[in-house]
Order: sequence, then structure tokens, then C-alpha cells
Amino acid sequence: MEIISEAAMAAMRMPRFEDGCINLQELIRQLAESVVNEIMDAEADQMCAAQKNTRNGYRERKLKTCVGTLTLKVPKLRSGSFFPEDVIERYQRVDRALVAAVAEMYATGTSTRKVQKIAEKLGVDRLSKDQVSAIAQSLDADVDELLSRDLSAIRMPYLWLDATYVKCRRDGRVASTAVVTAIGSDEEGWRRVLGISVVDTESYDSWKGFLATIRKRGVHGAELVVSDAHEGLKRAIAEEFQGAAWQRCVVHLTRDCVREAKTWQLKRRVAKIVAPVFRAKDAGVVRCAYHLACEMLEECCPKAAAIMEEAEVDALAYLDFPCSHWKRLRTNNVEERTNREIKRRSRVVQVFPSVRSLERLAGAVMCEEDELWSDKRYFAESKIAELYDEKRAKQKPQPPTPEQEEELRLIAKKAIEASLELADELEAA
Repeated sequence: MEIISEAAMAAMRMPRFEDGCINLQELIRQLAESVVNEIMDAEADQMCAAQKNTRNGYRERKLKTCVGTLTLKVPKLRSGSFFPEDVIERYQRVDRALVAAVAEMYATGTSTRKVQKIAEKLGVDRLSKDQVSAIAQSLDADVDELLSRDLSAIRMPYLWLDATYVKCRRDGRVASTAVVTAIGSDEEGWRRVLGISVVDTESYDSWKGFLATIRKRGVHGAELVVSDAHEGLKRAIAEEFQGAAWQRCVVHLTRDCVREAKTWQLKRRVAKIVAPVFRAKDAGVVRCAYHLACEMLEECCPKAAAIMEEAEVDALAYLDFPCSHWKRLRTNNVEERTNREIKRRSRVVQVFPSVRSLERLAGAVMCEEDELWSDKRYFAESKIAELYDEKRAKQKPQPPTPEQEEELRLIAKKAIEASLELADELEAA
């Protein structure tokens, strides 16, 4: 009520038409926006008081209503999250993206029966051309805003890069099309979507152009880039992020080793030898376990051993960073989870009628992910600060003595043998 009283007293600031008459619709829109934002502020303050938490700024969301578009300022918290689900839906963008993709299938002549089946899965009975146009324009604006925002204000020490493949019609034929994405963690520990693009193939030129676009938008301060071992991607990373270390995803490395085994029994053994190597929390144990795994693989699968030996420097690059970061740096899981979301949504459409429709859906998924990440840090504030600790940077690891190395090797051997014994017990059961 206080907001309404203040608005009545500020008549000179009321929205008016050119002829001087008050624009009642705009006035109602402003009042509704103010009331909803005040309610969210009050609820966030109550939550902070109950949980001994603090506020951490806002993130904006648009909400279309019968009186116009409201700009909602959703409060952010230092820890945990606050979201007014009774005011706005979390996943509106993706649903609208699927609707727009299905509508475009109609426009490009896909069989009516197939489109109707897909529309039924979405709960869509009927769409007008005006509705399709409005949905598409709204989604395109959100995606364009995400992919054009300036990234130069803060350092981005960690980057994850990957691609996933979706069927899309290109030049009159259906082809497997790569959706390449980049995710970063800034110096305050927040994850951010850095870029997304749809390319015909995952080549050096494609990755080079994609990474160059990200650099132009201000990404700087990269210290480690995590990805799989695609040769074109490795080359593009080396050229665009000179001075940054490259971490080969250990999950992909394990898969590469398992692929060299010919029987399922040998595949299981190779996996159980390699997997424990990266679970250790001591750098010395990890290195000893890695060398021991190479020796054990040499006896049962020489090709897998050759892959491990060649990949040692890149697979263990994460050991040069704070121990509390290792779990998130040694794999590309953050990208894998995002790719699964793109796949899950795209599975409904099956074959995208155009590159633009695929860009729209993938971009909407990334918009959603970026918003969800704004609720929770990927690295705690105290943990990310370890990366920039000058004392840690000056400390150089000392090589272990022969006695220490023997002790570390014994620990590593026990870990690998325990993994193999557990696998044997599970198989016997």
C-alpha cells in the first residue's frame, strides 16, 4: 500500500501520452513490477534472517503479462538459492524453444503426422503464426544477449570446452551437426556460459573461429583449459589461450584405454586399473599410481598402456592447481551434464528442420543453465582464493626421496588392487 501511496504523490513522474494524459496501462505495469519486486525482497530478507545468510545482488528476468513486460529483480544469496516459483517458471525458455522448433517443422514441410506426435508430447494443441513469431523473437533476444555480453570485467581462470552432435537438416539433407559450447569459472567461483555455436564439423577451423569469438568478448586470465583430446581443438586452444595449461579429461582418457581392450573381461580390468589413479588426494600418490597403472596395463593391454604413457603430462596437469579444485578440473563433467540437457530436449524434435532452430533450442538450454548457476558458486569463495595465493604459487614441489617414493608406490598399489578385488567380488556375486 505504501508503494501505491508514493506513486499517487509522484503524479508528475507518472507515464503520460504525448497529449499529457496519463498512460494507465504503463502505470499499472510499473506498480505491478514494483509490488512484485518488493515482495521478493521481503521474502529473501526473511530467508536470510532464518538461515543466517546474506544477500548478493540481483539477476533480472522478464515476465510477460497482460499489462506489459515486467522486469523482475530476483534476489541472489551468498549461499543457497532463492527463486519465486509462484511468480515465474524456472524452465520457461526451454519449453518455448521446443514449441518454436516444432512450429518451424510445420513451416518447412515435415510430415504432419510426425509433427503432431511431437507436439502432443509437449502438450501443444494449436499454434498461430503470430504466436510462433513472438516466441521465436523472444528466444532469439535472450540467446543474443547471452552470447554478446562483455566478459572483460573479470578473469576466467578455468575453461571447459566440448561438443555434442544432433541431427539437423543442412543443404537439403539430414546431417550430424556439432553444437560446440564453452563454460568458464570466474575468479570469484561462479560458472558462466561463455559461448555456443553450431558448426558442420568439429574441426580446427571451427574451434579456432569459436575460441577467437570468445576472446574478442573479453575472456582473459585463463590458467587451465579442460577438454577431450581432439587434435583440432588442442591446436586451437594452444593458439588462442597461450600460456594456459591443457587438461585432458580423465574420463575420456579412461574410455580411450578401455576401447583398446578386445574382450569385455579385459575392458573391465583396464577400467578398474585406470580409475583409481585419479581418486587419490595426494599428488605423489597420483603420480606413482599412474606409473604403476602403465606397468600393469603393459602386461594385459599394451595399446592402452601406450595411450596412458603418451598422455601423462596432459592427464596430470590438474595436479599443479590447488588440491581442493582437483575434482572439478580433472574431468569435463560440467560440459557433459550440459550436453545431456541439450540431448534430452533435442530428442523430442529428433531432426531439426534448420540450423537456426537448433541454435535457438541449444541457446535456450544454455540460458537456463547460466541462470541456474547464478544461484550457487562452483568453487567456494575461500577455495577459489587459493588459486591466487602467492605463497602457494612460490612453493615448488620437492621430488620424493627413494624411501618416500617406495611408500607412495605401496599406497598406490593397494588402491589399484582394492579396485580389482571389488570388481571380482561384484562379478562373483
